[in-house]
Formats: sequence, structure tokens, C-alpha cells
Amino acid sequence: MQRSELRGRIRSGAENSTGRQTSGINIKAKGAINAAEFKQMKRFVRAIVFCISLAGASLFAGTPGGVEPKSAPGVQQQTGTTPDDVEFQIGIPGWMSGLSGDFGVRGVVADTDVSFGDLLSDLDMMAAGSIYARYHRWEFSANGLYLKVSDSAPLRGLLFGNARVSLKDAFSEQFLGYRLINCNDAVLSVFAGARYNYESGDFRLQGARLAGRSVSGSVDWVDPVIGTSGRVHLWKPVSFWTKADIGGFGAASDLTWQVQGGLDLQITRSLNSKIGWRYLKNDYESGGFTNKTELNGPYIETGFSF
Repeated sequence: MQRSELRGRIRSGAENSTGRQTSGINIKAKGAINAAEFKQMKRFVRAIVFCISLAGASLFAGTPGGVEPKSAPGVQQQTGTTPDDVEFQIGIPGWMSGLSGDFGVRGVVADTDVSFGDLLSDLDMMAAGSIYARYHRWEFSANGLYLKVSDSAPLRGLLFGNARVSLKDAFSEQFLGYRLINCNDAVLSVFAGARYNYESGDFRLQGARLAGRSVSGSVDWVDPVIGTSGRVHLWKPVSFWTKADIGGFGAASDLTWQVQGGLDLQITRSLNSKIGWRYLKNDYESGGFTNKTELNGPYIETGFSF
């Protein structure tokens, strides 16, 4: 009995000792796996922190050493980039327009025909100016022209054949517009406004019965006008621009319309020059006054931007 009990105790002690060792081995194995996972997590977190730090440094501090990277040529002219939010320009236009058509004062109508080639010899005075302002997509523009021309012209009627005519023709137009397309490569706007017109005539009649007599008078009127304008960038400092409008609609003139266009040269950041052609048609007749004339000729404008 004592031997069997001793053998049982030895076996039990051996089993317990084996169980403790096995259990100890399991605990150590589990501890080793958790430590490896923890080390991997630490490495992952450190990598994320390093990437974020590197991105922040590149955004706010430039490249290492504080040296900004050089941009490729033409980056500032990327397609779709928008211009500055505010723009203001003063222009000095030169419109060498010819004047042709019927011009009448108090029922006396002269058939004028002064081409832009003859304008310098027949021109007594000319004044012109323009302004342009933009805030985001909203635009305001105004321009005007004053012409005083003296020439001999044939007259309608049986009592006299011609007259020495002194004509004053002026207009001023103001428009409020909105840009439908607003980027550096292309601009498209629609606008509406009014054109103020003024005409004055002094006719010194020549003829068998009325030689030496004169007829003079003046009139002004306002026409509603709607239109569109646009610009397309062609190459470096060169763009193509165009503008067209129509108005009158019987409010004062039966119909008036205008079209112009050409090249826009950006000479410096604040100086540009427009070169092109401009045409304006009037069709007004009321109270003995007639203005069915055409202003037509080369156009150049120098603009100063602020």
C-alpha cells in the first residue's frame, strides 16, 4: 500500500509539474504574439505621422532648404483659370470712322459721304473715351464719340442743288453686363443698356433761289440696346475680341445696330492695345430731323488697367 501510494503521488506530482510547464509555455507564447502586434502598430503609427509631417512641410514650408520649386513655363496660363476678381480700365479710343448716309435738319436732308480716308481733311474736331469696370462676373462699360465734320454735300429737292454742311454727331453708351464664361482663355458676356445720341447741323444753302440762306437745328434721343461681347486667347499676349449690339426697336430709332472686332495686344501687365474695325448704323427720323447714317472705319484703342 505504501509503495502504491508513493507511486501515485509521484505520478500526480509529475502530471502537475507537466501541467504547470505546459501552462507556462502557453502564457509565454501568448505574450510574445501581443508584443509583436504592438510593435507593428507602433511602426504603422510612426509611418503615418511621418507622412503627415512630410506633407505639411511641403505645403507650408516649401521644399527642403526653403527653396521653392521652379514652375514650368506657362503654368500661370492654365486652361480654365479665372482672372482677378476686380478689374478697372480707362481707354483712349481712336475711331477713324467715315460718315455716310442721309443727315437732315428741319426737313433739309443732305446725302453725306465722308470716307475715313477723307476724314482728316474734313474733320474739325473729334473726342472719344471709354471706361470699363468689373467685379467678379458683373461688368459696367461706357464709351462715347463726338465728331464735327464740314463738307459740301448734295441736297434733296428742286430749289437747291447742294450746301456747305457742318455736322455734329455724337453718342454715348452705357451698359451693364454679366459674364457667362469667365476665364483667362475665353470670355463671353451679355449686356443691356442705352445709347444717347445727339445730332446738330448747319446747312448753308446754295442754289438759284435760296443761295446764302442757312438752316440749322439739333436734336437728341435715347435708344435701348442689348448685345453680347467675347474674347478668345490666341497666343501669348494676343487675343481676338468682338462685340455686337442691336437696339432702338421703335422707341426712338427704328433700328440701330453695331458690330466691332479685332486683335487685343497685351503690351504690359497694365497696358493693352485693341486694333480692329467698327461699324455703327443709325436709322432715326422724327420732327424734320433725319439720321440714317453709317459710321464705319478702322478702330484702335489704348487701355490702361488698374
